[in-house]
Amino acid sequence: MEVKERIIAKKGLFENKKAKPFLEGFVFLMLGFLMSTGRVVNNIQPFGISLVAVSKNKNIFFSFVGAVLGYLTSGVDASFARYFAGLVIALIGAIASSAFELGERPAFPSTAAFLANFASGFVMNFKLQSIYTAYIITFGEALLCCGGAFFFFKSINCAYKRIRPNALPFYDICCLMISFSVMLMNLSYFYVYSICPARALVIAALLILQRMNNPKLCLIFAISSGFSFSIAQKGNMFILGALAFSCLVAWIFFDYSALASGIAFLCCIGFFSISSGSSVALSLFIEAAIGVVIFLLAPSRLNRRLESLGENAVPSDSSLRQSLVLKLRFASSAMAAISESVEQVREKIDEITRNENEINKLNMSREEYINKEIILEKTNQIRMVASDQFFSIADMLEELAFEYDEAETFDSAACEKIRALLGEYGIYPKNVSVIEDKFSRMRVEILSNTPSEKLENPAFQEEIGKICSRYFERGRITSFKDENMLSFFERPSYRLNIGFAQHSAEGTLCGDTVKIINDYKGHCILIISDGMGKGSRAALDGAMGAGLLAKLINAGFGFNSALKIINCALLVKSNDESLATLDIASIDLFTGKCEFYKAGAPASYIIKNRGVIKCELSSMPAGILRGVEFAKKSAVLSPGDCLALMSDGVGDLGEEWLEGVLLSNNDLTSKQKSQRIIEEAIEKSESNKMDDMSIIYAKLERN
Repeated sequence: MEVKERIIAKKGLFENKKAKPFLEGFVFLMLGFLMSTGRVVNNIQPFGISLVAVSKNKNIFFSFVGAVLGYLTSGVDASFARYFAGLVIALIGAIASSAFELGERPAFPSTAAFLANFASGFVMNFKLQSIYTAYIITFGEALLCCGGAFFFFKSINCAYKRIRPNALPFYDICCLMISFSVMLMNLSYFYVYSICPARALVIAALLILQRMNNPKLCLIFAISSGFSFSIAQKGNMFILGALAFSCLVAWIFFDYSALASGIAFLCCIGFFSISSGSSVALSLFIEAAIGVVIFLLAPSRLNRRLESLGENAVPSDSSLRQSLVLKLRFASSAMAAISESVEQVREKIDEITRNENEINKLNMSREEYINKEIILEKTNQIRMVASDQFFSIADMLEELAFEYDEAETFDSAACEKIRALLGEYGIYPKNVSVIEDKFSRMRVEILSNTPSEKLENPAFQEEIGKICSRYFERGRITSFKDENMLSFFERPSYRLNIGFAQHSAEGTLCGDTVKIINDYKGHCILIISDGMGKGSRAALDGAMGAGLLAKLINAGFGFNSALKIINCALLVKSNDESLATLDIASIDLFTGKCEFYKAGAPASYIIKNRGVIKCELSSMPAGILRGVEFAKKSAVLSPGDCLALMSDGVGDLGEEWLEGVLLSNNDLTSKQKSQRIIEEAIEKSESNKMDDMSIIYAKLERN
């Protein structure tokens, strides 16, 4: 209980809003001191200025004080005066950056660090009348200061506080490792006799990290730490190559055993030490031997922890996709098996109940017998609907499995770049997906807890487009509870100029329902559903058919699966006959391909090259019988071609008249054209029995 209380007390300390600024300030104070004491070849100390330039708000003054104290450790001389002047310039730049919000990107802080270091160094060289080589060294130091500021900025602002460490983007890992290595450089000046403990511990860490099964992480750490040790003193440049190459070879031998990996690493370090002829060669070899011993004697608990981190790492996109496909197909098979079982049980129950009804026929009146038969038939229909529902879900799962297996690839590199871009705006997404289908059409999906107002930044569309080398449409935000999904879809080659019009034959409610859907995958879907009859009842059936179809398509159902569910819903909606026609045109806005799906719907028309092409298909409407299927036909549209879908209230008035109307008034917009067709249809049907009228008129145009 005491341990638990201590843990809670510590947690409360770090979550205390009053204590948090002081804790952060203390961290920046210590970082400022460490960075300013670090020396590079030729006794230059640029990194204190780098840290001050990238600090923000109250942390600016803490890092400034820490850096001043660090530079004071070298004594009060001309060099201190030069670095103090650089710190003051960096301080002014950091304050300006915070005041005018210029520090959202690394460009301004990095530039401020460069100018602060170069200006102070240039003035000192000019005062001391230094030779040209001093100016070259000053310029190089300013570049190093600028680079340090860049990596410090990225490390401070990366997403490591918001996501799992093993899911950090490659970009953030590099910046963190380089920044950490700069701090290690300060420890490389501490020796015990001729041995540097910091280098020995780094070598041990390099070997132990192999247990995470992440070669990228090991190599990044080897290169960055090797670089920091190399630039600390003259004659140490070989350490960079020695650590990087030795780490690579050790990784290869790690598959055999930890001992083999340690021996391989030690042999490589020995080769570099002998070849370099450096004064620190022997020291490096002894440090490597110490690191190997630490690696071999590392606690098993630590090894298991690192191995578990490696196992929990995010799997590759291909393995994720295959795992998802297998699960979807297994679920589809299971649902199909359930449907078959339900169907067999239904047939058996129907047979038993009807036999019982026949046996009891003699004990019932004719009216009772007929009522019983009606009840049995309705009950049997409900059981059939349940069976069909399972089949529909099985079909949907199989369609999703096919979509992911055959049509989807995932761009991991683009995901990391987008995650880094969003981090610059203070957005840390839970998940980023860049998905490309088999036709090379791309979509980007970003899931985050960030408020939708912050996700509505118009700059995202252009910058994400540059990362993916695509042109995207405006971002779409979908909200669910406390999460928001920001989606970008590739801009298609074409667009549809759509207009529609309706007329009610009885009252104010039209028995036809019109729906227009953009699935955001490059398809525009036009739907007309005509309920049986006129008035409110027909409007209910039509709205039910079109509304369910739209929702099911948006949910991922295919047209055939959606039709089965709609048919089941209409079959059990009421005791009276209830049906609706479904007329669908799905247009691929990348290719112009148009697919017609008709269930009891009248003919549609394509206006192409000053001619009219009729698309007529025989099929049954939904809500009459089980097993209803769409009749299908496809065509290819070109820019300038038009498409007309209509209910039978317009189509039954005569083909010759309709073709004349469709070919006339080509200067009208799609909305005006659809309205004109309805007006002429009303005039033509005045002498006949009028039905509800609906028409969708669409023209394909270049985007």
